[in-house]
Amino acid sequence: MVEFLGAGLAVAAALFLAIQVVCVRIGTDSGRSNDALIVVLLVNIALLVPVALVVGYPDYTLPPDALLSFAAAGLVGTMLGRAFEYAGIERIGASRSEPIKASQPLHAALLAVLILGETLTPVAGVGTVLVVVGIAIISWESRSADDGMGSISWSYLALPLASAFMYGIEPIFAKVGLATGTSPFVGLGIKTLTATVAFYAYLRYRGALPGRAALRSANTKWYLGAGVANSAFLLSYYAALSVAPVVLVQPVLQTSPLFVIVLSVIFLQRLERVTPRIVLAAAVVALGAAVVSIQV
Repeated sequence: MVEFLGAGLAVAAALFLAIQVVCVRIGTDSGRSNDALIVVLLVNIALLVPVALVVGYPDYTLPPDALLSFAAAGLVGTMLGRAFEYAGIERIGASRSEPIKASQPLHAALLAVLILGETLTPVAGVGTVLVVVGIAIISWESRSADDGMGSISWSYLALPLASAFMYGIEPIFAKVGLATGTSPFVGLGIKTLTATVAFYAYLRYRGALPGRAALRSANTKWYLGAGVANSAFLLSYYAALSVAPVVLVQPVLQTSPLFVIVLSVIFLQRLERVTPRIVLAAAVVALGAAVVSIQV
């Protein structure tokens, strides 16, 4: 019964993640990915920090190692990972960017081998091949001139790959923080606060903070929707991990690109065309990522 609950929460997390992607894609059609990220982070703070305060009550003591680890996870994953992800969605579309970003378990596995000295099993090797093949199909399809978005520069394909790499690094820091006994929800609050402050400082330094006109545009409602969906994803994901093992939750979570494909066909026909090859590539990457995540 617990495993069914965990699987259900993981499916919900994957769906919320896909909804976030669609909202970002629509909003950044005429808006900026930086504006989307700052709004999503602010919504995260409004929704997640109160949860962290309630869960952590009455003991708010935090070991220095946990604070530093979760702060690093916030900088690497919550800020940089999302920044690359949203930029990729803006430039190459949701149906292409998200399957490539779903290669995250592959990056996590390779980092585990290089940093933690773990061994890549033959099964994980098969998953790696599937991920590479799927990404190759997307790359080839993205260069097709008769596709819905036209020919796409190879350099833009690096954005979701960079996002996947950053998301792959994040769990290493998070695991160090969780090993101190700190609540995952408290860690989530620290990650969000750190990422928001750092990204705000970066935009202020660059003189790129969104003005009132940008925040009052029609795009803001989509950014707010993305923030709510992302917060729901994080809560569902952490709730799933609290009741079910990682080997169950992570493979289920890799179905998110397939949800993105379905939602793109329904809601994004004006912005991008989902071709049969993109559907095939998304399925191959999702399968490969699920196989690799079982071994991580």
